[in-house]
Amino acid sequence: MARFDKYNPVSGGFRAPLNAAYTGSTAIIGVGINGSGKVVVGSGITGVIGVICTPTSKAAGDVIDVMTDGEIVQAGLVVGTLYTANTTTGVLSSGAPSATQTPVGWTVEADRVIIRAQRGLIV
Repeated sequence: MARFDKYNPVSGGFRAPLNAAYTGSTAIIGVGINGSGKVVVGSGITGVIGVICTPTSKAAGDVIDVMTDGEIVQAGLVVGTLYTANTTTGVLSSGAPSATQTPVGWTVEADRVIIRAQRGLIV
């Protein structure tokens, strides 16, 4: 079950309300912010600016932590791989960055992914 590990709550992310209900998942999902200032799966109007990873379901309007800078463990990914988030679905993949795939981080171990999702900092 993927979970936040190294995370500075002051500078490693932010909290914002969800735009829609979220069914808990151990998957790492790329998110953005919509025009109402709420977290949405995919890019919203801001582009993919962080990731969420929570096993518990949340209702629309519930506040959720969005990681922009930190580490997630028990990720079960491929070591030494750059990961991108789909701008529509938020799903992570090892595809090359493109107009529909925003870089969010990389793995240094199969079970540890380094998140650096601030726009423009990863190429």
